[in-house]
Amino acid sequence: MNAIVWETSLPGVQFLNRGKVRDLYEVGDRLLIVATDRLSAFDVVLPTPIPDKGRVLTQLSLFWFDLLRDVIPNHVLPAADFPPELAAYRAQLDGRSMLCQKQSPCRLSVSCVATYPAPDGRIIAPPGKSAGFRCRRAFENPSGCRKPFFTPSTKATAGHDENISFDEAVARIGGVLGELVRAVSLEIYKRAAAYAEPRGIISGGHKFEFGLAGDQLIGLTKP
Repeated sequence: MNAIVWETSLPGVQFLNRGKVRDLYEVGDRLLIVATDRLSAFDVVLPTPIPDKGRVLTQLSLFWFDLLRDVIPNHVLPAADFPPELAAYRAQLDGRSMLCQKQSPCRLSVSCVATYPAPDGRIIAPPGKSAGFRCRRAFENPSGCRKPFFTPSTKATAGHDENISFDEAVARIGGVLGELVRAVSLEIYKRAAAYAEPRGIISGGHKFEFGLAGDQLIGLTKP
């Protein structure tokens, strides 16, 4: 088992921010995002880390970014582009870091969530009103909620994100961009679910981070 990485320390590399799970650095005109083994639940960093959690999280992210690249471009650069000044920190960075294009400020002011009921009718998301629509319990209406739903949310600087209606999302980011992120979110979700379901994995709901590189919508990893 590899050593637990609670937080990183890279002397000589410009430190930017330490999030609940990821540490963020600036390397020239690029960003270095390092997933630690810290565990966050309900916006609280728990005291007990999980060994190699950051590596698993990073490899999962890289897999999906690559698989869905034809749906939406992203800001992740190839591992071969890692600059030589990071070589001294390989033990901390190996398998748990991404080098990304610097696209700040570009993150959208809403989070994009797609939810979908399980194929066997079990409830994945809590029933009731969510993001401006109502969905009856799956066991009461097994076919009533078989299509994925777009459920945007706020990006809270403190406390929890809150579900908002599509109209409220449009008020924040505009109608054209709102329609685009809804379409892309649902397409990503459908592609991912189609890949996962034959492998015995049920996709219940996913939150996506998007930003703008000029006028182009791109997929981002969570900072």
